Amino acid sequence: MKKAALLGCGVVGGGVAAIMQDNAAFLEKSVGEPVELKYILEMRDCSGEPWADRVIRDFALIESDPEISVVAECIGGVTVAYDFVRRSLLAGKSVVTCNKQLIAEKGLELLGIAKEKGLFLLFEASVGGGIPLLRPLTNCLSANRIDDIYGIVNGTTNYILTQMIECGQDFSDALREAQRLGYAEADPTADVDGLDAMRKICILADLCFGSNVPPERVPTEGIRGVTGEDALLADRLGYAIKLLAYARRVEGEGERFTAFVAPHLVKKGTLLASVSGVMNAVVVHGNAVGECLFYGAGAGRMPTASAMVADIIDTMRRGDGRKFIDWGEEQPERFADPESLPSRWYVRYQNGCAGDAMENCVSENGVCGGITARPMTLAELREAFGATEILSRFRVLD
Repeated sequence: MKKAALLGCGVVGGGVAAIMQDNAAFLEKSVGEPVELKYILEMRDCSGEPWADRVIRDFALIESDPEISVVAECIGGVTVAYDFVRRSLLAGKSVVTCNKQLIAEKGLELLGIAKEKGLFLLFEASVGGGIPLLRPLTNCLSANRIDDIYGIVNGTTNYILTQMIECGQDFSDALREAQRLGYAEADPTADVDGLDAMRKICILADLCFGSNVPPERVPTEGIRGVTGEDALLADRLGYAIKLLAYARRVEGEGERFTAFVAPHLVKKGTLLASVSGVMNAVVVHGNAVGECLFYGAGAGRMPTASAMVADIIDTMRRGDGRKFIDWGEEQPERFADPESLPSRWYVRYQNGCAGDAMENCVSENGVCGGITARPMTLAELREAFGATEILSRFRVLD
């Protein structure tokens, strides 16, 4: 019998416990022997839960139990979770987690420990929730050089932008609606300011380009600056506004790359522009396979728990047949400043002179919005507009 322990039994952890209980027969078939969730580390009162008899409050019981082969972390953050994950690995136990902050900030260290100990550290659920993404990147697409990877990786912001585009709501009203429906937290900072998306693109860039990307290196712009006027003007221009996490190789000498998070205009009629509500979608360009799109529920209790249980099964089924996931140390010289990346831009500006920089301009209530006629860096954009006041500007995904 294979035995696991669960750290934290809140929203996602409760989903993990439910799947392992309800799908026990399927798990046994997949692993080849029965699978038991022996311990659940949880500090709150769980007396009314069907798995209450497995709840403990002392992590040392898990750490010292030789029967536990894999620990599933659902605590979140980088304090207690980091301590428990590190101790689990040092105690000879594989770990699976959905904690994108932990992997983005501490992944290099923890993966090094896992490799040294001959263990798994798997985190499929940390990016894209229930969408199979990391495993295809590291296995199915491993014959490719990944040239760029980008997409909608935060369902809360995508819901808010969808409401602004389709229902004409302003940002504040759309955010309140998202909070009412449970899509946004009472403190929505991590979502609307792009921090959640930034942590996810750090992980994707690490995997695709083989160099550790500290979160503080990634320029991050959320959606607080997107107005209803922007949504209206973008729609009239034939585009939808989406918050994209973006990482790509940069042409020139050396194996350089960049990563950033920012609102983009995406052409209507494309698959990415049609992703609405809380759904996620990630586009990967490989030099051999071409373009691949991964689409699905990027968050939520059961989709995320599904990915975590799949990782648990993987660790148990593969045993010593390990394929280590890792990336190299940080290489600052390889990370290019995104501001030097040319692109076409959407610009909303007060009626004034924009020279020959713009094309396809539309006007609404005395304010112009349009797309630049050619790709340019951010510095070139500012120079082209001179004294004309730029009210908002977003990259255009061509």
